Amino acid sequence: MNTLSWAPPLALQHPQLDETHEEFVALLGRFEEAVSTPMALPRLRDLLAHTEAHFGLEERWLTELGFDADNCHSRQHAMVLELMRAVLSRAEQGELAPLPRLAPALAQWFPEHVEVMDAALVLALQKTLEN
Repeated sequence: MNTLSWAPPLALQHPQLDETHEEFVALLGRFEEAVSTPMALPRLRDLLAHTEAHFGLEERWLTELGFDADNCHSRQHAMVLELMRAVLSRAEQGELAPLPRLAPALAQWFPEHVEVMDAALVLALQKTLEN
């Protein structure tokens, strides 16, 4: 069973971002299902690649909106990527203990990030379209 499932409260009514978020949730679930199998590392690599692209998209929007490069939204992205890369690196070196803790941690973090940070980003994007 996956710790996080795609649900309407995660939708922000921004089709591109909602699609990206839904894909994140699906990839997180695939990783979580494979965490104790030989597929764990390939699935984590897929999740990491998606997350790098996902956050890259949001970072471009933040830059276009004039946010400082060291804003709290971007710092959260950097911390999550650092964590994912560290877990992957350790697992590639044979240290598998952190793997089962990663998906639940991301599943706990993600809804609040969407509700607070990404919702504010969508609102800012919508306001620029109105002006």
